[in-house]
Amino acid sequence: MNILSIGASSSSKSINQQFADYAASTIEHAKRSSYPLRGIQMPIYSEDEESQHGIPQEAQQFLDTIHAHDAVILSLAEHNGSYTAAFKNLLDWTSRINQTLWSEKPMLLLSTSPGARGGSSVLAAATASFPHLGANIVATMSLPSFYENFGEDGITNNDLASQLNQAVNELIQSVTTS
Repeated sequence: MNILSIGASSSSKSINQQFADYAASTIEHAKRSSYPLRGIQMPIYSEDEESQHGIPQEAQQFLDTIHAHDAVILSLAEHNGSYTAAFKNLLDWTSRINQTLWSEKPMLLLSTSPGARGGSSVLAAATASFPHLGANIVATMSLPSFYENFGEDGITNNDLASQLNQAVNELIQSVTTS
């Protein structure tokens, strides 16, 4: 099983990349690939930019990476209640190549933040909109108060650890039955 983990933030210290990578690491015998957004340099999407310069190769690389995996674990960072600008821009460009960019891959959709809501607004937005982009969301989870609930060895709160375990098991089940 090939698992792709994405933290939808361009921060070099992305807690969402940490969370996505940790969730992927709990899947035994899986091949795991991490896709950090840090360093992806693309112009802001616009019709003018696309008509003048075409679609950046980074968008095709992202799409190819999704296609090369059996499942996606995506943890969303929340900026002002929505996606980060870097992630939204990547989605906008990639959807110009393929509107159903998630390709019906089983997806575990996560979010976390330092605050008590754990990125729940962006998680709700993605849960509502990603199916229009070809997402097969099999489970979701929001991890509140990242720095209080996540440590060197993973999630420190037993109830939250159990929630993640259940969500990961749903992802595994979805991949093995498809």
